[in-house]
Amino acid sequence: MTQLLDVANMARWIRRDGAEKILVRMTDYLEADFRRWERFDKTPRLASHTPLGVIELMPTSDGELYSFKYVNGHPSNPARGFQTVTAFGVLADVDNGYPTFLAEMTLLTALRTAATSALAAKALARPGSRTLALIGAGSQSEFQALACRGVLGIEDLRVFDVDSAAIDKVRRNLEPLGFRVHAASSVHDAVDGADIITTCTADKARSTVLSAAQVRPGVHVNAIGGDCPGKTELDAEILETARVVVEFTPQTRIEGEIQQMAPDFPVTELWQVLTGNAAGRTSPEEVTVFDSVGFAISDFSALRCARDATAGSDLQSEVDLVAQPDDPKDLFSLVNVLAPVS
Repeated sequence: MTQLLDVANMARWIRRDGAEKILVRMTDYLEADFRRWERFDKTPRLASHTPLGVIELMPTSDGELYSFKYVNGHPSNPARGFQTVTAFGVLADVDNGYPTFLAEMTLLTALRTAATSALAAKALARPGSRTLALIGAGSQSEFQALACRGVLGIEDLRVFDVDSAAIDKVRRNLEPLGFRVHAASSVHDAVDGADIITTCTADKARSTVLSAAQVRPGVHVNAIGGDCPGKTELDAEILETARVVVEFTPQTRIEGEIQQMAPDFPVTELWQVLTGNAAGRTSPEEVTVFDSVGFAISDFSALRCARDATAGSDLQSEVDLVAQPDDPKDLFSLVNVLAPVS
C-alpha cells in the first residue's frame, strides 16, 4: 500500500511539530541533498502554459528514490476563490517502480520554498543579518519569516504589499509569534536598513519590483517570485553587479530573473557554494542574489522530510493505488466477472 499524507494531516503535522521547527529540519534535508547534487537526475520542469497560468511536472531521482511534483501557478485564482498554487507529490521506489508515499504539496511547497530561501541566506547573507524585508505579503510571507528566524535568528520584519490588507494579515499572524513587524509604506521604506530582501509577488509580468537604487551594498536578495517565462521582479542592473546564485541553471535561464540577461550571463549554483566548489559571498559589501524558481530536488527533500517526520503515526494513511493481482501476469483477474470475489 502507498502511504498518504493528505491536506488535513499535513496541517495536523505542522500544528503538531510547529512550522518553524519543521522549517529548520527541512533546511537540513535540503542541505544534505544539495551537497549530493551530482547524484541526481536533473531536467527543467515540464510546463504547460496558458494565458491563465501554468501546470508543471517536476521529476528527479537519486537512483534509489524517484519523485515528482504536480504543481500549478495561476495568479488570477484568488480573485476567483481559488489558491494561486496547488500541488501534490510522490516518492517511488526505483527498485520496482512502486509509489511508496503520496502527499499534498500546497502547504509542503510553501515550507520547501521558505526552507530553500533560508538555506540560501545562510550561505550567502552577511553573518549577523538581523532584518528581513518582505516585498509581497501573500501566502509565502509567514513561512519565509519563520524560516529566516529558525535558521538565522531574524525577528525584525519590514513588510510591503500593494494590498494593505495583506500587510495586516502578516502582522496578525506573526506579531503574536514574537516578530517585530514594520508595516512599510513603500518598497523603499521596506528595504531601508534590511540585511535580507525577499521578493515574492504574484503578477505574471515583467515587473521591476526592486530597483538597483534600492539595494544597498552588502544586502542579500532572495528573488523567489520570478518563476516562469515572462515573469521577473528585479531590475536587471541589480543582476549585472551582484553575485547571482541559482538552483539549476538550465531551468533558471528559462524562468528566473536571469531570463533578462544574455544566455552566457555567469551564475553559480547553490550546491557549488554549499560544497565549497565555488565562492559564495566574497566581501561584506558584495550584493548577493539567490534567483530561485524552485527545483525538483527541493521537492524530493521536502517529501522525504514529511515522510520521515510522520512515519508510524496516524498522520499517514494507506491508499490502494497500485493494482496487485495474485498473479502479476493476470491483471484481467481483477475485473473478470467469472472470478471469485474476495
